[in-house]
This record gives sequence, structure tokens and C-alpha cells, in this order.
Amino acid sequence: MAIVNPSREEIGAILNKAKRIAVVGLSDNPLKASYQVSKVMQNAGYEIIPVNPTVDQVLGVKAVASLKDIEGHIDIVNVFRRSEQLLDVAKEFDEIDADVYWAQLGLANEEAYQFLKEKGYTVIMDRCIKIEYAITR
Repeated sequence: MAIVNPSREEIGAILNKAKRIAVVGLSDNPLKASYQVSKVMQNAGYEIIPVNPTVDQVLGVKAVASLKDIEGHIDIVNVFRRSEQLLDVAKEFDEIDADVYWAQLGLANEEAYQFLKEKGYTVIMDRCIKIEYAITR
């Protein structure tokens, strides 16, 4: 099964509806892409929830160790982890209340994609949420 992302229109609709974005692997280093991308999304009005067991807080928000530590509904789980780690994150995603699994630009894993699609989830891989946000505005 090849990875097929939603259309640009569907991605725009997802971003219009979304309010809370959990960012797996969000670094507290301002030079890292995860930090820069999340800062732009936070400035655009999204609630950013850092998911990283090695940091205390990022962008002024207390970090959580795992997706399971987040209370309430999550609209998008944006993943900044190596492609080989995407399946583990997908399995944790499946155990929480979230709508969209989004692997950042350069990241894709067919096994994780298949696992989530078979369960009926919306999956986006190898796309930058910041770029998609800018394009669909």
C-alpha cells in the first residue's frame, strides 16, 4: 500500500478545524525545525503541546513525556521523530483521542501508514505542517 496523503483542500480543512496540536519530539532548541515550525503554528493561534520526555517546557508550555499524558482531545499529532520510530508513535496515537496523525516533511513509514489507515484514521506523511498552513490560507 503506497502512502497517499489527503488532497490540499482536505489538508486545508483539517488545519481550519484544528485547535490543539501535540508535537512529538518537539525540541527546546530554537535552531531545530520542530521548534521553528511549532512556534509558527503557536503564533498562528494553535495550542501546541510539547511531547518530549527530555525537556521541561518548550515555547512556554510544560512538556509531557508521552501522548497518553495529555488530557482531552487532540486534533493533530505532529511527529518529529525518525521514520523508523513512526510505527511506535502510531501505536500510541491509536490509544488516545486524536484525529490526525501527521509525520513531518522527510518522514514516512509504510507500516505505520497501513496500521493507522486500517483503523480509519486520517494520516499525513512527508509534509510540513507550517508549509501546508501557509499554502492553504
